[in-house]
Amino acid sequence: MFHKTVKLSSPRPELTDVPPLGLDAVALSEDYRRYFNHTLGRDEFCTSVHYMYEALAMVVRDRLLERWKKTNAAYHNNDVKRVYYLSLEFLMGRALSNAMLNLGLSDEAEKALEGLGLVMEELRDGEPDAGLGNGGLGRLAACFLDSCATLQLPVVGYGLRYEYGMFRQLVAGGKQVEEPDHWLVNGNPWELERPELQRLVQFGGRSEHYQDARGVDRVRWVDSEDVWAIPYDVPVPGYRNETVNTLRLWKSSATDEFNLREFNAGSYTEAVSEKNAAENITLVLYPNDASENGKELRLRQQYLLASASLQDVVGHWVRAHGEDFTGFADKNGFQLNDTHPSVAVAELMRLLMDEHLLGWDAAWAITTRTMAYTNHTLLPEALERWSVDLFRHLLPRPLEIIEEINRRHLLKVAARWPGNVEMRHKLSIIGDGDVRMAYLAVVGSHSVNGVAELHTNLLKHGLFGDFHAMWPERFNNKTNGVTQRRWLAMCNPALSDLINERIGSGWVTELSELAGLRAYRDDKAYLARWREVKQLNKQRLAKLVKQDCGIDFPLESLFDVQVKRIHEYKRQLLNILHVIHLYDRIKRGDTAAWTNRCVLIGGKAAPGYWMAKRIIKLVCAVAEVVNHDLDVGDKLKVAFLPNYRVSAMEIIAPGTDLSEQISTAGKEASGTGNMKFMMNGALTIGTLDGANIEIREEAGEENFFLFGLTESEVESLRPNYDPNAIIAADEDLARVVGLIENDQFCPDREGRFQAIVDSVRNPHDPWMTAADFRSYVNAQREAANAYQDPVAWSRMSLINTASSGKFSTDRTMHEYNADIWKLVPTAVGKA
Repeated sequence: MFHKTVKLSSPRPELTDVPPLGLDAVALSEDYRRYFNHTLGRDEFCTSVHYMYEALAMVVRDRLLERWKKTNAAYHNNDVKRVYYLSLEFLMGRALSNAMLNLGLSDEAEKALEGLGLVMEELRDGEPDAGLGNGGLGRLAACFLDSCATLQLPVVGYGLRYEYGMFRQLVAGGKQVEEPDHWLVNGNPWELERPELQRLVQFGGRSEHYQDARGVDRVRWVDSEDVWAIPYDVPVPGYRNETVNTLRLWKSSATDEFNLREFNAGSYTEAVSEKNAAENITLVLYPNDASENGKELRLRQQYLLASASLQDVVGHWVRAHGEDFTGFADKNGFQLNDTHPSVAVAELMRLLMDEHLLGWDAAWAITTRTMAYTNHTLLPEALERWSVDLFRHLLPRPLEIIEEINRRHLLKVAARWPGNVEMRHKLSIIGDGDVRMAYLAVVGSHSVNGVAELHTNLLKHGLFGDFHAMWPERFNNKTNGVTQRRWLAMCNPALSDLINERIGSGWVTELSELAGLRAYRDDKAYLARWREVKQLNKQRLAKLVKQDCGIDFPLESLFDVQVKRIHEYKRQLLNILHVIHLYDRIKRGDTAAWTNRCVLIGGKAAPGYWMAKRIIKLVCAVAEVVNHDLDVGDKLKVAFLPNYRVSAMEIIAPGTDLSEQISTAGKEASGTGNMKFMMNGALTIGTLDGANIEIREEAGEENFFLFGLTESEVESLRPNYDPNAIIAADEDLARVVGLIENDQFCPDREGRFQAIVDSVRNPHDPWMTAADFRSYVNAQREAANAYQDPVAWSRMSLINTASSGKFSTDRTMHEYNADIWKLVPTAVGKA
């Protein structure tokens, strides 16, 4: 894969002096015809939406490319400091609508398509969701990139180009069924392959010690099995500011296409085995790591990301500055998105020492000045640990460096706590036969941040309390956000137009301006229009539910929604227990002053997570009974939405009345779905967990349905927790548990859900489901009663939108930049 380059003394005018492409409907239409007819080779008989979408994508991409090149030139010419955001996930969603919005092309493109007899909505739906992430972590990274481009910050995203997403979720017989999500089956018109910038990544082998020409002891990594990392660049446009930043994704590839000797000998399978093994590294997002092979593949992914990305950055520096790394830390920074890329700490040390011959102290000074770490979870199982044996087998040289980092680190611990062997064991990067990746990230970074005020406090005084005692100055909070461009302006155009009528469109880049809506909270005519917009959005959501679930959601009902990854701490189980309680009330005739309710639950369970899958089965079983019971009618509807994804959320968030954010207090780091719902005028029912606390502070406690134990109450109760006594003392909860135990929802199979009941009854239940049931039911009744007053509900809805200004990633990125990165915003000239 060798690409010859030609050195030019100066740019060739005929290549650079090209007039800018038009942004009007006529220019867009002409380019569309050219791409559809000539580039794609289609004609008037082609009815495939895919080719129509692809032609329009190429038209829009051309406009992005003009600005992309000018952005890179501006960064180069101004010799700016850059930050590199390393993340194993970037859940970008669909690119077409977002690119058109940010370029200001939406109206003209619609006109162009109308003139061609095409419908924009149909072409938009022809784009698959990019399978580059599986949840909030990846979507947050995508929002961060959008905000960095809008703020004109020189930030590059680095990730992996997975050919298959996590999986496509089907529901058959009430069970989750996983199918491959081959999102790249038809290619990706938004990416540009850059094979000339490929990087060689090593695995296996051994370390060899030697002396260089000056007699200095050095180490080189030899006898390794090497893999190419091929970069694919994706444009990330800012909002109408000419800036287009870059997301660079790595694809793994074999160093040789196949083994010719094996092929000639007739061993055809063996001939391509190395190629297949190499390409498997980036084949699937997050392989199941229940097996040893799965663990090894996951670690390969993490190292490929770290090594290729750091080689890229260091290589760029060397081309410009040679081997002088004096100013490297002043011009470069790395943000580690959770523990997944934390091996970057060791890899940067390796590159600086082994490849560029710096001493330990100089390399460590550069590493700790450039690395910054964001923690996203308090759950111990999510803080990655890799066995030393696996590390030694796969990454022998990085392990040696980690061992030396740890040796020097423990000397500092010993100096801080003399004679305290227990503290040295607690803070060791290597312990119990494992490498603790979160500890490596904390020790090797100059900044460690949580993602909500409560989460950061729990990090400082809990999970990383002793590290905080050593280095209090490293710890800071950066409450998460979402980009209002996608999560309000693009996905909710009707509400956006209504907002613009009264306060203008400045909120699209300065979300705090939504506070101006508060002036209209008592304007009954405006509130009536607000309600009309919500009903339009509920129609869209009801259509999606009918299409994907086959269930009719009556529009006058309260749309009660919980969509997120299925996990016990997120407590979809508590939600369905409440649904069973409502069903029980209906069957008992307890329906005075009833509020009709449609409950939507969606999300994927990890393939190896048995209990999460059992919860999905329970949701579907309850839905089957409730939706077909003539006594229930329209009083209650329940649906499980399969294959929850970004494009579905773009319909769900605008159409939701009540947002379920019900995790056990102290377990959710932040949450971002809660912010999307709030921004679109949904009210939240939630615990004091993650960013819920700040959402309630901003909206006011009267506009938030609070329930449940606080984090400190959870911890105080834990030693004496007796869920069976709670169940016995609460008639409603006892009836709900009894209905499940008596197989009301699985009469054909006794005991199908007994494991779920056992988890609720278990005094060691870490999620305290029974403890919060009564408080949750009371808050749900409060929400149901409030919904019966349309004017009051619309007022609360408007206030939630008006109060969401804090929860923009623009604000989050301002704070990252002010406190950690220190970048200079760089303007880009007109294309």
